[in-house]
Amino acid sequence: MSAAQKTVLIPIPNLDFDPSEVAIPWRVLSDRGHRVLFATPNGACAAADPLMLSGEGLDAWGFIPLLKKIKLLGLALRANATARAAYAELQATPAFQAPLRYADLRVADFDGLLLPGGHRARGMRAYLEDATLQQFVGAFFDSGKPVAAICHGVVLAARSRSAQSGKSALHGRKTTALTWKLERSAWHLMTFLGRFWDPAYYRTYGEQAGEAAGYRSVQAEVTRALARPEDFIDVTPDSPHFFRKSSGLFRDSVADGRPAFVVADGNYVSARWPGDVHHFASTFAQLLEATGDHPDQGKMRPSDR
Repeated sequence: MSAAQKTVLIPIPNLDFDPSEVAIPWRVLSDRGHRVLFATPNGACAAADPLMLSGEGLDAWGFIPLLKKIKLLGLALRANATARAAYAELQATPAFQAPLRYADLRVADFDGLLLPGGHRARGMRAYLEDATLQQFVGAFFDSGKPVAAICHGVVLAARSRSAQSGKSALHGRKTTALTWKLERSAWHLMTFLGRFWDPAYYRTYGEQAGEAAGYRSVQAEVTRALARPEDFIDVTPDSPHFFRKSSGLFRDSVADGRPAFVVADGNYVSARWPGDVHHFASTFAQLLEATGDHPDQGKMRPSDR
């Protein structure tokens, strides 16, 4: 790697973050020579969503102690082998074992910020709703340094306010995030074929009485924070490899970027779900490494890789 080492912060909740969206960016950035630090609300070591690691409890019989070891949906929905191996490695690192506290974060200490996601309300709401973290994220956007957000991490970005404009940090930017199509598909899968006793497992926030279906979805909340609805970007039918990108059945890898969909807008990179994570991480790494060499990044078009 020719670019100088950069320091990247990945804030996470105490529990239930998505292992793919944390471990793969850590692996990609570390392999390129960058330093990756973590932060949690209280500085305690965090833990990923166990269902996304084991797959146990995602099938319709997952509430039965012995039968939950038999996995069908669980094998398809959990993090893949590459992500699980990366997470196992990550857990042994000093930076992960001794994270910073949200309250101690300073923008000046980092060159880049990466906001991962996760969907399980039990742990993720504390991360998405933390006022101290939101203030830091807003200030980081204002600094002009590179920021990346994936899945529910985009909700955190949308809720963070710019001190300069008084609006969402994403106001005036183009972004993608977990789409309502993908979120609804996973929710319905749990309701009818999987974790029926906990169908809201894939819905971090559910609609209240009188609200339209999808009003509390990631896509809807993020879109409400933008300057224009059309600034939320989703893959279009004329995109190369549209089915691979849109079906939710395929995940990208180091060797195969066809399923990935990533949006880059100036110093900001976003993606939808773990199926985009390799291309998301490498796109962010390239932006990070270009910072300082080319201060005017300009506007980049959504990637059709």
